[in-house]
Amino acid sequence: MTLDLKEQLLKRIENREATVGVVGLGYVGLPLVHEFCTQGFAVTGFDIDSRKVDALNAGKSYIGHIPSEQIASVVASAGFEATTDFDKMADADCIVICVPTPLSETREPDLSYIEGTAKSIAKRLRKGHLIVLESTTYPGTTKEVVLPILTGGSDLEVGEDFYLAFSPEREDPANKNFTTKTIPKVVGGLTPHCTELADALYSAIVDRTVVVSSAEVAESTKLLENIYRSVNIALVNELKMLFTRMGIDVWEVISAASTKPFGFHAFYPGPGLGGHCIPIDPFYLSWKAKEFDFATRFIELAGEINTAVPYYVVERLSIALNEQRKSVKGSKILVLGVAYKPDVDDIRESPAMRIIEILMERGATISYNDPFISELPMMRKYKIPKTSVELTKEALSEADCVLIVTDHSLYRDSAQFIVDNARIVVDTRNATRSAESKRDKIVSA
Repeated sequence: MTLDLKEQLLKRIENREATVGVVGLGYVGLPLVHEFCTQGFAVTGFDIDSRKVDALNAGKSYIGHIPSEQIASVVASAGFEATTDFDKMADADCIVICVPTPLSETREPDLSYIEGTAKSIAKRLRKGHLIVLESTTYPGTTKEVVLPILTGGSDLEVGEDFYLAFSPEREDPANKNFTTKTIPKVVGGLTPHCTELADALYSAIVDRTVVVSSAEVAESTKLLENIYRSVNIALVNELKMLFTRMGIDVWEVISAASTKPFGFHAFYPGPGLGGHCIPIDPFYLSWKAKEFDFATRFIELAGEINTAVPYYVVERLSIALNEQRKSVKGSKILVLGVAYKPDVDDIRESPAMRIIEILMERGATISYNDPFISELPMMRKYKIPKTSVELTKEALSEADCVLIVTDHSLYRDSAQFIVDNARIVVDTRNATRSAESKRDKIVSA
């Protein structure tokens, strides 16, 4: 019976007869929907946000780097439907969980979205179901949190009656070099049958899968990837602060070091960490480590440095204003870029929000421009009702200081225009490096 169940689902996946449910239609879930539909699977997408669901069913995208044409094509092919009704997930053979995993105010993992989704699936769990968690979390979550919820009050056995695996998301929004299809997919199940089925599912939509021995290894893989980046970004941020004090250009140092053909990988400083991964994921492991009486000192130190960078940016801006015989209080600051990375409409964990908040607390008048974010959304931590102003000569010249937080290509391409018309520019991203004149107006931060 066990082999029959597994082989039946395996054959349905290989023949594109299996239906796929995707829970969470954001930056991770929506690209997956597109790939599954493109490869011939029928897909049902679930989200609690009715506005997103309505937009998708109308063939419209709400994510900047995913064109509406892609959504319209999968809707028109009758291969995709979005819904707020979780009951429709019961009809799916394979359910992929792509929900947020934020941190609490005390940097503890908030698994409420994972737990809530698992409880909803548990009510509808049946024999032959394949469940895959993609949400980034600490090692052990799939086995210690999701599995007990799924099997609570049920006599279904994992690996025998249903299948459970973890496959970390590796999305990089707006990256033109890598897509969901071309980024290798790590897969680890709770049993060999779980792994085999999850591998088959993803092998149908991506160019390469990387099978690991367990869900815990798969969970740890994503954390290592982001901890590696967090620690190295913290290192260059600390060196930026030191080299600035020493009168050395950190960007020139990195450029020179990058000429070494081995043993060096360039990381770049900035105004702080942003996005859903690097500012959050490392602390999932540091929290879990306490269970084993282990102190993750590199993770904690990197977190301290990266968290302090927005304050450093404000101090550099304060010094720049002071040179103009102005204080932060009462000054007009134009912030260029509030997205967490260039050329995306993603503001999650963006350091711009903390910088704006600090400047407002110190009495500055803030305006901002971002070609991808027309209005600041109401967020859990930040509620700043502002709309983007046009990037004009008047807007630049009226500001006491122009602060570049995100190096959108618009700003890099308009560097000389920005420098020419601003009174002073505080540049956290080296976005004005192409400006050849009036460089005395640029302050690196």
